[in-house]
Amino acid sequence: MKQVIGQVLAEKLDNASYQSERAAMLTKEIADAVKMRLKECDFPRFKYVVQVVIGEQRGEGVRMGCRCFWDAETDCYASETFSNDSLFCVTTAYSVYLY
Repeated sequence: MKQVIGQVLAEKLDNASYQSERAAMLTKEIADAVKMRLKECDFPRFKYVVQVVIGEQRGEGVRMGCRCFWDAETDCYASETFSNDSLFCVTTAYSVYLY
C-alpha cells in the first residue's frame, strides 16, 4: 500500500505548487487515484478509506493524529508524505476487511 501511495503522490505532485483554490480538487484526485490503484491489487473482501491532507509550506510544524477501531488481525493502514518547497501532502490509506 505504501508503494502505491508513493507512486500516486509522485505522479500528481511532482513540480506542483500550492494553490489554495486547487487544493480541494487535488485532494480528491489523489484519494480517488490511490483508492482505484489499491482496488486493482485485487485483495478480496477489503474496503479502502483514503485520507489526504495538503497544506502550504510556511516553515511551521504540523502534527497529525488518528485513531481507529478495527480488527488488528486483518485491518491495516499505510501512510506516505510528500513535500517540496511549496506544499506538503500526507496521504493515509486504511484497509478494512469485510466479514
